[in-house]
Amino acid sequence: MDRIQENQKKTVNLCELYAEDDNEVDEKVQRGLDAQFLLRSTPEDVEKYSIHLRKQLMEGEGECLIELGVPINSNSKNIKTGIPEDDMQKAVDAHQKILEKIPAIGTLVVRRKQTGNLVTEVWLVRDPPEEKDFIEARVAVVGNVDAGKSTLLGVLTHSALDDGRGAARTKLFRHKHEFESGRTSSVGNDILGFDVHGNVVNKPDPHNHNLDWVQIGSDCAKLVTFIDLAGHEKYLKTTIFGMTGHMPDYTMLMIGANMGIIGTTKEHLSLALSLHVPVYLVVTKIDMCPANILEETMKNITRLVRSAKKLPILVRTMDDVVHAAVNFPSKKVCPIFQVSNVEGTNLPLLRQFLNIVPLRRSLNENDPAHFQIDDIYWVDGVGTIASGTLLSGTIRLNDILLLGPTSNGDFQPIPIKSIHRKRMPVGIVKCGQSASFALKKIPKKDVRKGMVLVDPKTKPVASMLFEAEILVLHHPTTIKPNYQAMLHIGSVRQTATLVSMGKEVLRTGDRDKVQFKFIRQPEYIRPGTKMVFREGRTKAVGTVLSVVPQESLAQQRAKQKEGRNKHCEFYELKKNFKIQISDGKKTGGPKPPNGKPKVEKQLEALSIDKLADSSSA
Repeated sequence: MDRIQENQKKTVNLCELYAEDDNEVDEKVQRGLDAQFLLRSTPEDVEKYSIHLRKQLMEGEGECLIELGVPINSNSKNIKTGIPEDDMQKAVDAHQKILEKIPAIGTLVVRRKQTGNLVTEVWLVRDPPEEKDFIEARVAVVGNVDAGKSTLLGVLTHSALDDGRGAARTKLFRHKHEFESGRTSSVGNDILGFDVHGNVVNKPDPHNHNLDWVQIGSDCAKLVTFIDLAGHEKYLKTTIFGMTGHMPDYTMLMIGANMGIIGTTKEHLSLALSLHVPVYLVVTKIDMCPANILEETMKNITRLVRSAKKLPILVRTMDDVVHAAVNFPSKKVCPIFQVSNVEGTNLPLLRQFLNIVPLRRSLNENDPAHFQIDDIYWVDGVGTIASGTLLSGTIRLNDILLLGPTSNGDFQPIPIKSIHRKRMPVGIVKCGQSASFALKKIPKKDVRKGMVLVDPKTKPVASMLFEAEILVLHHPTTIKPNYQAMLHIGSVRQTATLVSMGKEVLRTGDRDKVQFKFIRQPEYIRPGTKMVFREGRTKAVGTVLSVVPQESLAQQRAKQKEGRNKHCEFYELKKNFKIQISDGKKTGGPKPPNGKPKVEKQLEALSIDKLADSSSA
């Protein structure tokens, strides 16, 4: 644990984080602001700070962390940090006036002691909440079976501790066999809402313990969606689909303190690292674990995190939470929380981390719309409902998008007749948000997981064949051409054949460029998408490099029609040729008993018009 605490001193503070962005800051802010500029509050300094805040809010999709008393974009080597403790209230008042002009809302997170009587304060700044709009973060919850995943989510989302016998997890189960076995077998979605000041807004019904999603969505400024995935190896394919299809921003890997690193723990960690999703660890059940066992578990966890080339940060105070949250999107650190679902130990620290951790995704709102479907429903009176994640662009009510590809590779125009986010009707969906669309005049059987809704301007083309660069994580023997495996590319799940590769054989640890071909139907995939393929104990990851467009059914019919026209002309020439033969002496074969050759009999029975009609039919 001493090593973990030493690593916390190496992490980047907010001051250094802002200094890294000097080249991207507006020219008006390039000259920088010293630590005590708020005490002066000159018009020039206020303008610089306002520009800086707006930029940080825009990059954070409406939220950011600001540390008062730290120089901003200063190129000076001797950085003086802190504000005298007696003057901090004056700086806070000046800061609040600037926020009112932007406008934005600030909330104090933690006060830090510096050298002497100097202090700094970390503030969470958010845009004023708009009606039916909120910041959304998706967290995939993974870990070995019986690690306490569903129990922790039940405690976090329902604000009630567990009784030690699994009462909290039953609030999240969806199927009868999950209640009977106590194990999650499907992809569950649970939400945790924070208001603009960082307070939890989840208020479950006191009678049935259900959450009112619409009320939470209306009251919250930030909504964390937990993607509860199965821990048992039997449901590994469901877990992989949850990691690839639901596009999580972060991964919460859970480890039981009394069990340690067992089962699918390493496999889930390697899956998250392969998909480049930042990971933080939660060690559960510390209330029932002896001190020596907990210490041994922490040693093994530290060794595991270091093997992934990350710095472990043990979170014990609110100051540690800020350090972990600021450095977490860089993927260089791995925060570790020790919690108890029965006693509530360190649960406030975990909630605050979820509240202030910034989003890592890049905005592509100006790009054409691309929505991937990960689930389909049928609602009586409404029709087919498709849910998923918007990867780029913006979708509004009554927009007409292309749905596909079908089994023939076609895309059909579909109007969007209603949009819901977290069971709440909205009029627009932005890039990075998850939503559900009501599709007009299309049966449920014609929609499947893996389809997309795209802007018609993109002119989408499905493909059966594509090239990818893969890394074999594990294989018992060797991989050769014609090898088949189940591919996971976003929300696409389909078996594919390895058509060709650069090497003769592939073994564990090998990297190569290969070509895959889907065996059932074409799919719409984009270069640069991460992929996972598995077959038994074989597992590999990779990236799509390029795709070979597949001809749609309309294109195939056009070619067939062109071919039929040529075929008719061929028959016309053939007939003339046959007539010429019949007029001569050559008959093309022995004569039948009645004295006429076989060709002449066919020509008498079939006229030129009938021949053309039969060929075109």
